[in-house]
Amino acid sequence: MKIQTLIIVLLALGLVFVSYKWATASATSDKEENTESNVALENIMTRTSVRSYTADTISSNDIETLLKAAMAAPTAGNKQPWRYVVVQNRATLDSIGANFGSMKMATLAPLAILVCGDVDATFPGDGRDYWIEDTSAAMENLLLAAHSIGLGAVWCGIYPMPDRVAAFSEMFSLPENIKPMGIAMIGHPDGSHTPKDKWKPDYVKYESWK
Repeated sequence: MKIQTLIIVLLALGLVFVSYKWATASATSDKEENTESNVALENIMTRTSVRSYTADTISSNDIETLLKAAMAAPTAGNKQPWRYVVVQNRATLDSIGANFGSMKMATLAPLAILVCGDVDATFPGDGRDYWIEDTSAAMENLLLAAHSIGLGAVWCGIYPMPDRVAAFSEMFSLPENIKPMGIAMIGHPDGSHTPKDKWKPDYVKYESWK
């Protein structure tokens, strides 16, 4: 009888131990998931446009990381109309900075990535302009990726300004079906940069505009 009692006690203790380990593992898993979510949100909330850079170059691995992140963006119908031109030539970057007033930071940037859309790779008819949304999403992914790996970047608009579209199309020998949407200047941040608080509840309506 005593042996049976001892076995029952040992089994009960084992069950308690297993339950404790399961609960601990579950709590740890939940915490890790929440931490990962917070890291993503923190990256979004702390990203800001960076227009001054050090002279340090950017590795090919980091450039590939930026492009992979850009290509992970959502895309209508999975058309993936985005196309990219990686720019590291010093003379080209200096020319951009000298010829476009809002892009003066190009003279400091060691890298720029031109984000384009292939209008032949998207929907026909009224859906053709989805390339603009797709490439914009790709650009935002690129900016967030840059921030997450310690780089600074700024999005400089090109489309739909006709003069800019024409100038960049000529500068980079873009074919007719490739439209330059925007260009990101990228580098290692020079100094500290504080993000703006853009949260405005008054900009939000629920269910209807009324």
